[in-house]
Amino acid sequence: MTADELKHTITRGLTCQHIALEGDGRHWYATIVSAEFEGCRLIKRHQKVYATLGEKIKTDEVHALSMKTFTPAEWAQQAEA
Repeated sequence: MTADELKHTITRGLTCQHIALEGDGRHWYATIVSAEFEGCRLIKRHQKVYATLGEKIKTDEVHALSMKTFTPAEWAQQAEA
């Protein structure tokens, strides 16, 4: 899987204001900004992202996804820091 394919998969199921991916095809590191994370605890945010992957996680097409998730307001604060 390429970064573009993974990005497409995630953004098809989750509206993202920003998404950055690094990885080797199976192990990925993501920074994801979405208004859909508003009011969600960290585990719920991750569950929302994993839900977009569906069978790709179950079949090991994506073996691991480490992520940092932000709301747009949190992301704006990161940019200021």
